[in-house]
Amino acid sequence: MHDRHTRRFGLGTATALVMGNIIGGGIFLLPASVAPYGTVSLVAFGVLTVGALALALVFGRLAERHPDTGGPYVYAREAFGDFAGFLSAWSYWTMTWVSNAALAVAAVGYVHVLFPGHASKGMDLAVALIALWLPALSNFAGTRYVGAVQLVSTVLKFLPLLFIAIAGLFFFDPHNLGSFHAGTGSSLGGLSAAAAILLYSYVGVESAAMSAGEVRNPQRNVGRATVLGVIGAAVVYLLGTVSVFGTVPHDKLVKSQAPFSDAMNAMFGGTWGGTLIAAAAVVSIVGALNGWTLMSAQSPYAAAQDGLFPAAFQKKRRGVPTFGVLASTVLATALTVINYVSGAGGVFEILVLITTFSATVPYLLAAGAQVYYLLTGRRDEVRPGRFARDLVLALAAFGFTFWLVAGAGYAAIYQGVLFLFAGILVYAWMRARRTVREREAAEAPAADEEAPEGILLP
Repeated sequence: MHDRHTRRFGLGTATALVMGNIIGGGIFLLPASVAPYGTVSLVAFGVLTVGALALALVFGRLAERHPDTGGPYVYAREAFGDFAGFLSAWSYWTMTWVSNAALAVAAVGYVHVLFPGHASKGMDLAVALIALWLPALSNFAGTRYVGAVQLVSTVLKFLPLLFIAIAGLFFFDPHNLGSFHAGTGSSLGGLSAAAAILLYSYVGVESAAMSAGEVRNPQRNVGRATVLGVIGAAVVYLLGTVSVFGTVPHDKLVKSQAPFSDAMNAMFGGTWGGTLIAAAAVVSIVGALNGWTLMSAQSPYAAAQDGLFPAAFQKKRRGVPTFGVLASTVLATALTVINYVSGAGGVFEILVLITTFSATVPYLLAAGAQVYYLLTGRRDEVRPGRFARDLVLALAAFGFTFWLVAGAGYAAIYQGVLFLFAGILVYAWMRARRTVREREAAEAPAADEEAPEGILLP
């Protein structure tokens, strides 16, 4: 039956979902974050973009074979079994709701720029919770509204950033760039240090694959949307960073709290740039939260269908797994409240560190699944006649993701592995329940056959 609130994503909406999830609020501070390393950071960005594109192409190949909601979870389970699939789903789910809380907190700072005044902890908490629940309400309304919000928000944040990126080229002054390698040590060391900051700029590349079941013609459109989304994000990232580097003097940029605002002020004078960028940042974060709220429900939904997550996560209405959206938003709300009410900044920082590692687990398993399919002679199920190219892409994607893990740092890996292993108890519980049900179902027919004629077994 047709539901007017449900609409499958076309190529444009799927591309906006990828681009919107990749470009969150971090881009507005990114040029200042990498400025201390000099323009070698632009080289690092280029290298990372190549790796992200390799991962995007791998997701496209895998979606041709498995055009189902759940993306990386589906690929890992099909290749390596239930346990690997569960680890992928568990890690991804953890990453989404914790990072949603972090995005909501980040939105508060930009709201202060738009509405300056006497801030209070209670007001900040209210703003953060509104930032969490408005996207959740959009998701409850159905995929039609999720897609519309994502498309509009992506355009609204993409246009001002692209404007600065292009306009900045006309005001570009090479003297503002500073040295190629501004730090100590070798240029290669500076490249690695800048890359460590930039590594997670492309988290979200899997968004179209994760929602493949809601994409029209997913065998074709998931891969195209993923690549187009990465390219669109890369254009904004690279051109925007180059323009800011070339319009804001290097000594000022390394201390900047709002590099895009400083770039606007340097180009056109005045201080109105800060307000414009703050508005774009709020739109960017709300759009990212809209997409990530949907992502937070997709992986558990797919896992629940296979009996690896509680059955409640299977509940779907208007094309959206509503229980998954509700559960993730409640957990993100609890984490946000803890951050503001108890002032447990240490706890919040630890959980944010966990997300940096958790994001890489599904990527590694998905890239590994592609390598597995190719090396086991199942090439025809992935992309016939293109074995060498697909294998190079899969290995490049695996290497890129491995670099992500290395760049996360020892603390993130340590905390992330502990949280990942905690999921084993959940897996053991779900697996045991499914095994008992399967055994009871297998024994029931045998019991019926042994029953004496005329006696009805309970």
